[in-house]
Amino acid sequence: MKAKHQRLILAAFALVGVAGAGVLGASALRDEAAYFRTPAEVKAGKTIVNEPMRLGGMVAAGSIKRQADGLTIDFVATDGKASIPVQFTGIVPDLFAENSGMVADGRMRADGVFVADRILAKHDERYMPPQMGDMPKDMKVAPKV
Repeated sequence: MKAKHQRLILAAFALVGVAGAGVLGASALRDEAAYFRTPAEVKAGKTIVNEPMRLGGMVAAGSIKRQADGLTIDFVATDGKASIPVQFTGIVPDLFAENSGMVADGRMRADGVFVADRILAKHDERYMPPQMGDMPKDMKVAPKV
């Protein structure tokens, strides 16, 4: 074989290898993709039962209820337009509270309850650790470098 043919065959194998890696990568990402939805979108029927997704909204006031096992909590996520009951088993973040923002990863059950595998508590960007509460206001701002 001539050197030109060998380079052509090598380029073809490289192209097939890159295409195969791309297909495998896209397949893995598709399986891990979780679409972000609000309670209003879920109520409008824009979700499929048992499809992985992220539910974002606020924890409704007075809705957090702990079950007897001490790890499972039930609460209601709302966006002001619609509300979805959520169930989570595990340790919740410290910032998780009523009237606070949250994002939950999980799946919708056929009975309309969102079962969360993970909960993330959203916080205000102006959050200041309690240890900094006694500091003068002019010292709370990081110095410009």
